[in-house]
Amino acid sequence: MATARQSQQPGGVWSRGWRLGLAVAGPLVPLTLALLGAARWAPALAGAAVLAVFAAAAALLRPSSSGAAAPDADEARTASAALREQRFAAMFEALGDPALLVAGDDSRDPAGHRFLFANAAARAMAPIQRPEGLLVTAVRAPEILQAVDQALFGDGLGEASFQAGGVQPKVWRARAVRLPATQGEGRLALLTFIDETGVLASVRSRADFLANASHELRTPLASLSGFIETLSGHARDDAEARERFLPIMQSQANRMRRLIENLMSLSSIEQGEHLAPSAAVDLAAAAGDVIDALGPQARARGVRFERSLSACAGVVGDRDQILQVVQNLAENALKYAPAGGVVFLEVASGLDLQGALQSLQGGGAAQHSLLTPAPAPGARYVALRVRDTGRGIARTNLPRLTERFYRVEGQKSGEHSGTGLGLAIVKHIMNRHRGGLWVESAEGEGAIFAAYFPAAPAAAPPAPAAEALAEASPIQNG
Repeated sequence: MATARQSQQPGGVWSRGWRLGLAVAGPLVPLTLALLGAARWAPALAGAAVLAVFAAAAALLRPSSSGAAAPDADEARTASAALREQRFAAMFEALGDPALLVAGDDSRDPAGHRFLFANAAARAMAPIQRPEGLLVTAVRAPEILQAVDQALFGDGLGEASFQAGGVQPKVWRARAVRLPATQGEGRLALLTFIDETGVLASVRSRADFLANASHELRTPLASLSGFIETLSGHARDDAEARERFLPIMQSQANRMRRLIENLMSLSSIEQGEHLAPSAAVDLAAAAGDVIDALGPQARARGVRFERSLSACAGVVGDRDQILQVVQNLAENALKYAPAGGVVFLEVASGLDLQGALQSLQGGGAAQHSLLTPAPAPGARYVALRVRDTGRGIARTNLPRLTERFYRVEGQKSGEHSGTGLGLAIVKHIMNRHRGGLWVESAEGEGAIFAAYFPAAPAAAPPAPAAEALAEASPIQNG
């Protein structure tokens, strides 16, 4: 190797050339002299022969470049291949969908399949702690492992769907495709995942909307049809019947309008429920806006608001939906508070999960968690608590309060009637915000509803929610 490296240096090449030149010059000198002597008889032929001899010698003496160029070409090809590999690895890493490069040696041992690379999205989706390892440590769903086996040792393509559990369940579509094998790696396949949660949620929302709307709209429509038939028939000229029926018809029409608005709102929230918001919102400012907007309604009912709003109440959320939560809870409390009663509205910040769930009434009050977020060590929350001084809710009714169209017995008609969707909307909004919701009540002592949101990072000051409530998207209540 040392000799080869020396020969590539200019001094080594020319030293070898001179030695070769001396070896060549020895037999050429007599031949050259003979040819020059013959120039007297054939000058042209002799001159051509001399030139040919010296050209051959020059070719022998010329330093060879093949010995130095070959290693350089190999290095260039190696560098180019490494650059291409880096580019493909960067592209694979930047893919938005989870993807894994999988290898397998034996179709009889699916547990022995390995992943050789997992991009950033795959590492975020699965519990992957190392650059490569057994596939079963990253993907445990049997249907996915079967799809990979089908791609590696079957017809080259495997597909499957599975649902990942948790507080925020997701539905994934997995697709495995066999790749050309690389020497020493066995059979290879590319395993990719597509998040179908939003698509399936949209399909379910449309189906639920049709089922719920057809069920709930049937009663007011039947009532309207009956009154219209009466006023179009024998009571056509009955002024007293018109005075009695028209307000009822107006009330039923308003109920249908509220129901449709609530259903549309709920459907919209469900479609984006798997996408957590990221903006910073001042919860205390939002609560203050709602109280100011509901002031005239509270005065008309003879009820007053009392507030206690924390100065540092930044949360991570969607401002319009946060306003919707505050207004739904405040309007419910206002609805059930007696004349001359009080609605207490509090925003408390800097709470851990235990503090957010802390009982406020104690004694014989029953508390029930309607939604609990996934535990996160060190997580801090900002809680909104709304308390009324009404007649309270029985313990047996607490677990069902967020069911669609559920209304407590005795509150399905009269001034307390509603669509039964208000608290269902609140629960879905809180689920999207990765927050929680609980209720605490004792019969005869009113009820407390608390919604708690993840606190915004201190480095990101919350945007004030100072716009008028009317500028927000419509806020419906059950």
